[in-house]
Amino acid sequence: MKIIHPVLLTLLASLGLNFSIAQTPGAKITGLVQDADKKPVDGATVVLIRAADSVAVKKMLANTAGSFSFENIKDGAYKLKVTYIGYKNYSSEPVIINKQSVNLPAIKLIPASTALKEVAVTGQKSFVEQKIDRTVVNVGALISNTGTNALEVLEKTPGVIVDADGNITFKGKSGVLVLIDDKPTYLSAANLATYLRSLPSSSLDQIELMDNPPAKYDAAGNAGVINIKTKKSTIKGFNAILSANFDQGYYNRTMQSVNLNYRINKINLFANASYSYNRNFRRLEIDRNFNDANGNPTAFKDFSYFRPSNYNTNLKLGMDYYLSPKTTWGVVFTGNLFNSHDSSPVNSFLYNKNGGLDSTVNTLNTSKNKFNSGGINLNYSHQFDSTGKALTFDLDYIRDVSGSDQIFVNDTFLPDGTLKASQTLTDNLPGYINIYAAKTDFTMPLKGKAKFEAGIKSSYVNTDNAANYFNLVNNISTIDYNNTNRFLYRENINAAYVNFNKNFKRFSLQTGLRLENTNSNGHQLGNAIKADSSFTNHYTDLFPTAYFSYKLDTAGHHLLVLSYGRRIGRPTYSSLNPFTFFVDKFTYFSGNPFLRPQFTDNYKLAYSYKSLFTIALTYNRTTDFQSETIIQNNNIFISTTGNIGQRKNIDLSVNTNLHPVKWWTVNVYAEVYNNAYSGRLYSGSINQSGSSFSANANNQFTFSNGWSAELSGFYNSSGVYGQFISIPTGMLNAGLQKKVMQNKGSIRLSMRDILHSYTPSGQITNIAGTTSSYHNFIDTRVASLAFTYNLGKLINNPRKRDTGSADSEQGRAH
Repeated sequence: MKIIHPVLLTLLASLGLNFSIAQTPGAKITGLVQDADKKPVDGATVVLIRAADSVAVKKMLANTAGSFSFENIKDGAYKLKVTYIGYKNYSSEPVIINKQSVNLPAIKLIPASTALKEVAVTGQKSFVEQKIDRTVVNVGALISNTGTNALEVLEKTPGVIVDADGNITFKGKSGVLVLIDDKPTYLSAANLATYLRSLPSSSLDQIELMDNPPAKYDAAGNAGVINIKTKKSTIKGFNAILSANFDQGYYNRTMQSVNLNYRINKINLFANASYSYNRNFRRLEIDRNFNDANGNPTAFKDFSYFRPSNYNTNLKLGMDYYLSPKTTWGVVFTGNLFNSHDSSPVNSFLYNKNGGLDSTVNTLNTSKNKFNSGGINLNYSHQFDSTGKALTFDLDYIRDVSGSDQIFVNDTFLPDGTLKASQTLTDNLPGYINIYAAKTDFTMPLKGKAKFEAGIKSSYVNTDNAANYFNLVNNISTIDYNNTNRFLYRENINAAYVNFNKNFKRFSLQTGLRLENTNSNGHQLGNAIKADSSFTNHYTDLFPTAYFSYKLDTAGHHLLVLSYGRRIGRPTYSSLNPFTFFVDKFTYFSGNPFLRPQFTDNYKLAYSYKSLFTIALTYNRTTDFQSETIIQNNNIFISTTGNIGQRKNIDLSVNTNLHPVKWWTVNVYAEVYNNAYSGRLYSGSINQSGSSFSANANNQFTFSNGWSAELSGFYNSSGVYGQFISIPTGMLNAGLQKKVMQNKGSIRLSMRDILHSYTPSGQITNIAGTTSSYHNFIDTRVASLAFTYNLGKLINNPRKRDTGSADSEQGRAH
């Protein structure tokens, strides 16, 4: 019942809005600022100018709904000037005030690129933009993002840390929900990392960072939501972006992609396709000191070498049909084909209590892996009128098919090189996931600069995973019943939400409440020596959110924001899977079917000045915190996910955008945070905390004749993450770009991790009677040469009505 107080506060704030608010007397000029898709342009600068002498009378920023209001305006003629980064400046015709208020038609800002007769690369966007409930990162603003993949782009995103295994943390917290175009991926951490590595940066538009997402979004993700938005054009005619790059690191890599769009009359067709070949290198060193089964001190050193070769193909095809100026139907097909093979040797050395070599174990792990995913989305959008009243719905089906065939050969040698024992283990690990989801959202503007939103969603997921292990002796294969298993899992989540926001003269609020009902069951099938087992879970929870903002000045340059939100972190499908996965003879990974969901309360206080400076203080507390834990069983170390009690996190962050000179733009993000953990582990308790510092800086230089450059980097100090204590690491990147072919193309040369300083390493603590450390050497110093070409001819659009046209419909490739 700890959520009662936040829920009551949210409901009271919403109910209190039903009382009338005294209005300031006098004439007013009000209006909306929207983009070409009729989305509000949050933060657009609106200036009221006296027509007679061009003197600026008042100035303000459009709010999250895109609306603005100038009050107490004297009689006379005025003009409005609206500006926003990436859009053409707007100047209105004279507006006459004669003792009566004026509500202007919606002001539509035109992207700077559409001012040209042909598609061309134009002005530079800011790397980071701040909004009331999220931070927006423009992917194309960084030259060093060229030729990279989505995971590497996230690695350079302020507040985001990606570890050596592709796990993502945000503001020092794990458990972030990653969305693609506002949709969950339903992938495990490993498969998500694989997918993001296959997604070229050329297909990405923006990354939205939400540490406290609105009620419209799923409540999953204790660390918040990262929404990756892909590119889609709404310009009439044919246009395309072609991209190719060659990378050289420890091995070479290539990636090619094409983004196509053709819009004519009532139909918009689009396609994104990419293919990449990627070979990586990683060396992992592990040191352990522990007591063996007889209580004798034992030392263990492990050297693992990974050289996976990956082949990735991504495809996205879609069509929007504009049934009427207010109604759009859309269909989207997505596909991903991933294949890899690896031959990973592992050399393990065991030392006795006197420090002498006891034995050597050489393991050769040969694997072939695949992950294929296909999906279809049907979407509908209807806009009832010009005020923004709208209804949307989405239907989705996704099927993932994975598989792995592995051979483990373990040879044990005595110190003199004599073969002591040999073991060969093979496995076949097929897996299937089917996902069905449906949702609908309704938006209705209300009087007095207010808006009401509501929606429902239901999803059903079923998974089928098998682990077939065999012992191979004298070329005769027998089933290993100790590790062979099959796991079936079903999950249904039903959700509904309401959201309300209202803007006053200086005060704005947004409140929401989301209800989610979860029903799941898992069935572990038995075999010749193991019995069946199963579990069932049913729970329903409320997730309130609230945002309160106050403008410290009339122009809205100085803004205070206070927010609260509650989140849930459900166990991933793979973490519930009780199978054992082998790295070598001494290192296993295993699932945990007894995992419980974790819950987090998030509090945030932020101050911002324009879009130039933001400082934020956040605090959150997570119960039943899920974290990777290490269990020791004699000389075998098993990594699994467990509920280890609670985590408390406090974070102070600063973000600033500076323009020292006209040709130099700087973005700096820095944060200090503290993680504190307390609770029970499998072999004891945990009670440790630590503070960390993280910084991310980006410098953009724009020169004449189409030349530009970038110098960027990040630094992460040591930190505490459950049982793991990391050591400092960082990265320095640089890039150079030249626009060619009348600005339609660009050639970019970049270098990632110039100093080769990104080496994720640290210690593993709280293992009874054991000390352990790890060190990674990763192929991150990579030079990239990329070429991008924009082509297409714009078609002059016929004149349409002021409200509800095909050009103003929101793209439905979601």
